[in-house]
Amino acid sequence: MKYLVIVAFVAIIASLGSALFFLMKGDANGASRSQKMARALAMRVGISILLFACILLAWQLGWIHPTGIAVGQ
Repeated sequence: MKYLVIVAFVAIIASLGSALFFLMKGDANGASRSQKMARALAMRVGISILLFACILLAWQLGWIHPTGIAVGQ
């Protein structure tokens, strides 16, 4: 599960970087540039939702356990 989270975070950062690239890229065809940027950002949102769903499913199946500060401390 740890490796899945790491891969998902790397994919999210890569998608965000590609959206930045398309934003900063200066070509004459602005519509194509904005469409590619929107697609990269939509992919980032989809990967984030998939990661959240996988973490929630893993918690429900008992593969991962919540940790942190105990109640009352």
